Amino acid sequence: MARDGRSDDLTARSRERFLAGGPVVAGVRSEILSSWSRCQSIGLRPSLGTTYLGEPDLDTELVHAAEPVLDELAAAIAGTWSTVILTDGEGVVLRCLTGEPQMTRYLDTAGGGAPGFSFHESVGGTTSIGLALAERRASRVYGHEHFADAWTVQGCVAVPVHEPLSGRIVGVVDLATEMSEFTSMLETMARKAAQAIERRLLGQKTDRERTLLRAYLQTARQVQAPEFRDGRQIVLGAPAEELLTGSDRLILEEKAAGLIASGRRAAIEVPMSGGRVATLLARPVADVCEGVAVEVIVPAGRELFPAGGTPAPTSCVPRTDTPDTPDTPETACGAWRGPPTAVPAPTAVPAPAAASSARASEGQYHRWLLAVGEPGIGRLALAARRRLELLRESSRRIGTTLDVVRTAEELAEVVVENFADVVTVDLYPAVLRGDEPAVAGVLLMQRAAVGGVEGFPFRGVGEQIGFAPTSLQAQCLASGSPAMEADLQASRCWAAEDPVGASKILDRGIHSLITVPLSARGVPLGMASFYRSRRSAPFEDDDVSLAAELVACASLCIDNARRYTREHATALALQRSLLPQGLPEQNALEVAYRYLPAHTGVSGDWFDLIPLSGARIALVVGDVVGHGVHAAATMGRLRTAVDNFASFELTPDELLTHLDDLVARMAREESSTDPFIGATCLYGVYDPTTRRCSLARAGHLPPALISGDGTVTFPEVPAAPPLGLGGFPFETVEIELPDDSQLVLYTDGLVEDRERCIETVLEELRQTLGHPGRSPEETCQAAIAALPPSQPAEDDVTLLVVRPRGLDASDMACWGDLPPDPAVVSEIRAAVGRQLADWELEEAAFTTELILSELLTNAIRHATGPFRVRLLRDRMLICEVADTSSTSPHLRQADMTDEGGRGLFLVAQLAQRWGTRYTPRGKVIWTEQPMPGG
Repeated sequence: MARDGRSDDLTARSRERFLAGGPVVAGVRSEILSSWSRCQSIGLRPSLGTTYLGEPDLDTELVHAAEPVLDELAAAIAGTWSTVILTDGEGVVLRCLTGEPQMTRYLDTAGGGAPGFSFHESVGGTTSIGLALAERRASRVYGHEHFADAWTVQGCVAVPVHEPLSGRIVGVVDLATEMSEFTSMLETMARKAAQAIERRLLGQKTDRERTLLRAYLQTARQVQAPEFRDGRQIVLGAPAEELLTGSDRLILEEKAAGLIASGRRAAIEVPMSGGRVATLLARPVADVCEGVAVEVIVPAGRELFPAGGTPAPTSCVPRTDTPDTPDTPETACGAWRGPPTAVPAPTAVPAPAAASSARASEGQYHRWLLAVGEPGIGRLALAARRRLELLRESSRRIGTTLDVVRTAEELAEVVVENFADVVTVDLYPAVLRGDEPAVAGVLLMQRAAVGGVEGFPFRGVGEQIGFAPTSLQAQCLASGSPAMEADLQASRCWAAEDPVGASKILDRGIHSLITVPLSARGVPLGMASFYRSRRSAPFEDDDVSLAAELVACASLCIDNARRYTREHATALALQRSLLPQGLPEQNALEVAYRYLPAHTGVSGDWFDLIPLSGARIALVVGDVVGHGVHAAATMGRLRTAVDNFASFELTPDELLTHLDDLVARMAREESSTDPFIGATCLYGVYDPTTRRCSLARAGHLPPALISGDGTVTFPEVPAAPPLGLGGFPFETVEIELPDDSQLVLYTDGLVEDRERCIETVLEELRQTLGHPGRSPEETCQAAIAALPPSQPAEDDVTLLVVRPRGLDASDMACWGDLPPDPAVVSEIRAAVGRQLADWELEEAAFTTELILSELLTNAIRHATGPFRVRLLRDRMLICEVADTSSTSPHLRQADMTDEGGRGLFLVAQLAQRWGTRYTPRGKVIWTEQPMPGG
């Protein structure tokens, strides 16, 4: 049993490769690799420790039965570096004994020796205890097979302790020691200890339970004689845990319970995993009490085990004594299940793996007694077990999503074939919208219909259904209680609203109906109807209570989904109201965009186009960290702030600096229960007169630039931390945007992939975008089409694609380097008049000349030269006067006695908009006028 250091070194290297995401080629048992995968899938890390779940209850039958057994084990390991741990059926430590005091300190350091700590696989990783609970059999974990680093110096073996009557695992006995000291003796001690605890648990049972056990032993003695099948000897006493997986055992127990319930002699073959076939033999037992014994026969041979998972060799030597109680008797549906260790046999059977191979070559079979029970009790227990299994299955499969329709479908799918032949689920239309029905009327919308009846004579999914007041369905909804019609042919009130449809239903052999109202927390949701056809027995009274329990479970899930639908719709409506409702009219860019909200909830993504002076356009894409209404509201605040900051004509780096200060202030204002973390933003300004774009980003992904030939690059926009951290500078860069190029701005939802690095995903985005000749709309469609079907799962996807349309030189007129001489004003007025005549805008000549005259005169009088005048013909007629002074003009109300101060007032009255923007060399005063004729 002991393993050498070389094997553990191989396991250690395999473990390192696994944790690093590499393939595990060899040297790791399949059950260990499966356990590692489960641990990694739930986010466990090798540095984890055990988890304390609170003080356990030590006044239980298991603890009392185990006390003398643990005392014997403590004496056996005294003076050694060994530990004995007893846990409950969930892996929580109940008792911990050590052979040396130093081991206690080691366990305290590792965090797992005291009662209340959990060794369950979901919190403690791969350990012998967690593996024994997961595999439902004795398990061994050695050295680096442990998932947690703290336990890699130990070798451990754990044996489940079964409750003798119910068969469920109620505890685990675990023995651990240093790897160099690990021998098969530890496993033998653990098995004997578990058996002794089970015998003591059995001693606490009732007289009737003891009588059934004696029948079990009596039958065991009767089947000791060797038998032959197809001329091949059947070997008695095969350990069940060596030959069966956990799922195989559950299948056999289910079939055995059915044989016991039948009360007849029978033999059936049961397919199992790995292509194996087991034979179950049912024999009446009448010596002690009326009952049925079920034996199981499986072929011997290692090739029968599933690929990649051969069991650890354990002793197959049967006992030669016949005690009053077996080692680990269990029950299945009220039937006794035989011990997984050897049943009495007349001769010993070799144990080593070599002997198993020899038996396999001879074509032998293993046989042991699986279960004993009384037929009457077995039938009731089998029915009860099936009901419990259906309820357990429904709790597992119903409510896996927060989608109302899908939850209704899950209810129908779980029940069909297990309880009813056809299931329909009808919900009020308001429930589908996430609202509460104002009045519980009789108008519903059928959202799920599942069944195996040929022809399916029911209304289609999505049809609205109205029930007559006298119908069974309407009465069920009115009373709020389940209703049953065991014989639909005899009573036709159930079909009062649709006699023709009811006749079709009866023609398909449907004969029994149960209707149950769907309601949760006092809110009516709809109704579920269960039908049975001629291939099933009519419903009984017990079925009504089972249907009510199934529907009650589904109702809570549907109501949770309804509430989520309402909250999600509210948050989504808020977010959409805060996003641009339409793009501004402008000629500088051809624009396409997409916004896809996340499936799991709204986020804080936003985009914007903001018209600026001089025909320029600001481009904005941002993302607030977090989800929900809070993130959407914060996004609205930031979008408004960016819009306001942009009106001050700030450069991208200056705007992000102001926005960073705002986010930091917002973070300080947030409460501790709902902290605000930060946001990312990419801000750019495109100037169609120069065909250049200025960009700066804060924690955001860089934009993609598609050239005319389809080449995709990611411009080097200097990265800066996300907004809200403060103290970090932002930097603006300028890139050229030819008219045949496209600029793509996006949020991280477009490229988010937790399984791959960002470089790989960006390269895929490059390939998706790299096609020449596309319009921005086609580029948007291609980028969205390339998303996996699951996206957007957890984050919004925001995409903004623009194609620049530079202002033609014929639409611009510029007069530069003008001297500070008032005489130049008349010259500019004349030149502007001629230009407007060339543009066929003579109607605007007088107003434009007057505006330019006032602006240029003020500049000459109050600023410094040289001066520059520019006229732009775009959607508006734009006039600009530039100087080298930073003095800003102010509009004021002139007094009656003032000789000046009315120029800007006159300009404000003549222009639709006017303002000032600052440049590195001074400022520009600009005005916008409507084009003549609209």
